[in-house]
Amino acid sequence: MNQTFKKTERLCSKILIDKLFKYGRSFTLFPFRIVWLEVKLDSSSPAQVVFSVPKRAFKRAVDRNKLKRRAREAYRKRKFQLYEFLKLHNKTIALTIVYSAKEKMEYTLMENKINQVIERLINELGNELAE
Repeated sequence: MNQTFKKTERLCSKILIDKLFKYGRSFTLFPFRIVWLEVKLDSSSPAQVVFSVPKRAFKRAVDRNKLKRRAREAYRKRKFQLYEFLKLHNKTIALTIVYSAKEKMEYTLMENKINQVIERLINELGNELAE
């Protein structure tokens, strides 16, 4: 599978982001808080994602951007697992990944955590299908 992170995979719609935070389901897997919602997307991608790092925890934009870049890279490498599951069950989701730790995390640790996040998200989606 192509390991790129294209514009169609990014969640840009403010309306959809508001809906995501209002109606979405969430879980926390330190240092990330995940909010997701099953919606009909207008893109070719089965999932659209937005990454966030709060200004309250990291005042300098350089630090926030670095953490978002690391999280995006880790997601880009591991997203194929999520995409396979979503395509198999013919679902599309909107997703936000919020970095909630107070200190910077190394990339290797972040990559492991993103992998755990994707596995947990697949389990949550699978549980929803079973109900």
